[in-house]
Amino acid sequence: MEHKILSAPLASFTDLLLDAVCMVDVEGRFVFVSAACERIFGYTQQEMIGMQMIDLVAPADRARTLAAARAIMDGHAQTHFENRYLRKDGRLAHIMWSARWSAPHQLRVAVARDVSALKQAQAKQAALYAISEATHAAGDMPALLQRILHIIGEHLPVRSLTLQLQDEHGMQTPITCHAAGSAPQAAPPLAGLLCDEVLRCGRTVLLQTGKLAGLPEALQQAASGLAADWLAVPLYSSRGSIGVLAWQSGQDGVMSTEQDQDLLQFVAKQLATAIERQQLHTQMQFMAMHDELTRLPNRRLFHDRLYTAFARAHRQQGRLSLLFLDLNGFKRVNDRHGHACGDLLLQAVAARLRDCIRETDTLARMGGDEFVILLENNAMPADIALIEQKIHAALAMPLHLGNGDVLQTAVSIGAAHYPDDADSMQMLLRHADRAMYLSKSRQDASA
Repeated sequence: MEHKILSAPLASFTDLLLDAVCMVDVEGRFVFVSAACERIFGYTQQEMIGMQMIDLVAPADRARTLAAARAIMDGHAQTHFENRYLRKDGRLAHIMWSARWSAPHQLRVAVARDVSALKQAQAKQAALYAISEATHAAGDMPALLQRILHIIGEHLPVRSLTLQLQDEHGMQTPITCHAAGSAPQAAPPLAGLLCDEVLRCGRTVLLQTGKLAGLPEALQQAASGLAADWLAVPLYSSRGSIGVLAWQSGQDGVMSTEQDQDLLQFVAKQLATAIERQQLHTQMQFMAMHDELTRLPNRRLFHDRLYTAFARAHRQQGRLSLLFLDLNGFKRVNDRHGHACGDLLLQAVAARLRDCIRETDTLARMGGDEFVILLENNAMPADIALIEQKIHAALAMPLHLGNGDVLQTAVSIGAAHYPDDADSMQMLLRHADRAMYLSKSRQDASA
């Protein structure tokens, strides 16, 4: 029995192995490959015999593969050497080699194990952790996109990333980051059109030279003379579509392997989750500091801004003013037309008040039908009086509400100025509040 095993042809045993056995001569050509090579590399045994080993290696890995081959031929065996091979179908295979030199036969004898699945899982896991960390560390969306580009670049050659998001207010301007590290900038026309097409059709779109049939005419024209592949993936959250992420290939213009696309789509899913989490956090922060009905700063945010403004005015010996506003007859609107109509009235008043002040001023809703305006930049009492007149004139015009009602309202205003009326923030608030109630009393008496 022992004699029969030893005398059996070597190939009959190597063909049973899941790993591939290869022999390469001094000129770098395959002289023997086992049956497993067809499963790993896609070529039959007959096709591989006589091929140059280095021709199958991914271009980026060829230099170090040749260096490893020279070391093996010098008598230094390799046990865990890894590189990437291009399969016959164009897909990339990650290979772990164990190899040594047979001096009597002048051959490199190697065993190859396909570790592509392991590498893909590791890449996904690394990307997941890296994106999670980037989401917490990045201060804004452009910074997050730049970090995502760096993460992908560690696993795939990518030239640029383009992100286009949409929210309840509509589409945001798409932004692009480049691998060269330049600052995020407006997306090129092709990237913008590609993102629009993905949003329209709701599926992944791959742009490759000669494979543009069926795409909108404008996109085909923009992609004419395509120098690199583009892959655009829709971003979905629990609330539905939130945008598109588009990649431009950086490796000989090719992004056609299934592993590449699978990894990129995995990254897109993680990014969508990260964006949703970031948007939810931003929304919660906004809700904590703004009035839900009017979207104006609420009492908490107003007091924060007033504290900062008062400290600045005190330090610079400057001026600031407060205007307290209260709608006249608001209770009658609620009683007569209902609270829904009262809410529409408050929203319409808030919009009119915004138009009466500068961008540097703060308009806040204190609660109920009370608003307050913080005016900085050393405005004089005479200037504040003109703003009051502007507010009265704006609210005297009929207010067309969303439900078809047309109402007219008026407002009582109380003003207080620092340092003329008070030398502390609490006293300034109190003075403006008293002035507003005095104004309302006078208007009630005249009515």
